[in-house]
Amino acid sequence: MARARVSLWVICVLRVALATVYFQEEFLDGERWRNRWVQSTNDSQFGHFRVSSGKFYGHVEKDKGLQTTQNSRFYAISASFKPFSNKGKTLVIQYTVKHEQKMDCGGGYIKVFPSDLDQKNMNGKSQYYIMFGPDICGFDIKKVHVILYFKNQYHSNKKTIRCKVDGFTHLYTLILRPDLSYEVKIDGQSIESGSIEYDWHLTSLKKMEKTSAESRDWDQVEGDKAQDWEKHFLDAGASKPSDWNSELDGDWLQKPPYQDGLKAEGIDKDVWLHREMKPASYLTQYDLSEFENIGAVGLELWQVRSGTIFDNFLITDDEEYAEKFGKATWGETKGPEKEMDAIQAKEEVKKAREEDEELLVGKFHRHNSHFSRFHRQGEL
Repeated sequence: MARARVSLWVICVLRVALATVYFQEEFLDGERWRNRWVQSTNDSQFGHFRVSSGKFYGHVEKDKGLQTTQNSRFYAISASFKPFSNKGKTLVIQYTVKHEQKMDCGGGYIKVFPSDLDQKNMNGKSQYYIMFGPDICGFDIKKVHVILYFKNQYHSNKKTIRCKVDGFTHLYTLILRPDLSYEVKIDGQSIESGSIEYDWHLTSLKKMEKTSAESRDWDQVEGDKAQDWEKHFLDAGASKPSDWNSELDGDWLQKPPYQDGLKAEGIDKDVWLHREMKPASYLTQYDLSEFENIGAVGLELWQVRSGTIFDNFLITDDEEYAEKFGKATWGETKGPEKEMDAIQAKEEVKKAREEDEELLVGKFHRHNSHFSRFHRQGEL
């Protein structure tokens, strides 16, 4: 039993060791972050970032991250890394965000870009692959965006995923898998999951892909005039086999009521040959979860009140590594952060009470002074 536990531990260690980390940022080296992150100069009115752990934190150094500093501004900053393709691999995007200013209206999401991003000129029109994270504005918008770039369009998840709205640090994780499944986690807990094919608005794309695929199939059939057309059709009296699989074998078609000797040119395109039909999984030919040239991550957003802190960025191909990284960063400081906030809240209450008491004492002294003067004047 002990040997089995040791073997399992070794397997887990090896798995994490084999994880590919494409990007990881914790802002633990002072001002050197400025060598890795590029502030866009596309607009002179863009807000500026600083590295800070905020007014309250779990650890003064570990909780340092990029913080917005100016109210009512757009922000644009990014960091590049060695380009990669996640074809056939899981893609995990993770980071922490803290709205210590109690966000009223503004973004807390990140964007993943292709490697050809012009970082100095990055703006709201810069093409991105993925947009993920919380967006808050008033009472109506309190959601987690999951937007994917596909076939030259941006597509949002059609499910409403609610984000956190308090002033503490929260861990956001997006997982895109090769089988077109996805998962969204907040603070390590799964809050939404499913199929990209069904949970995104892809009906029009599906029809477009199907039409395109059918056209290619027909052109291929029409190009071979010498083949014996009749042998592709089933006899009119044939029955559908019990093991017939429409997705694998195509649609079941019986012999159409055409006259003998009809030439190929006379067959209408609406009549399909079962041997030429292909499976209907058109979207998998253009996998929504695959991006060929991922090479940058950034913040491009608007905030009415500044103060948000972004930290613990991670892009990897391993879900277990992301989970361990989250526990080693956010997991270690979330408790102390709340404790410090509670202590500060008590101190603020105490200070407010003392100020009120001083105000009351001052009023009392002024009242007594006024009464004494009035009494003396009465005696005179």
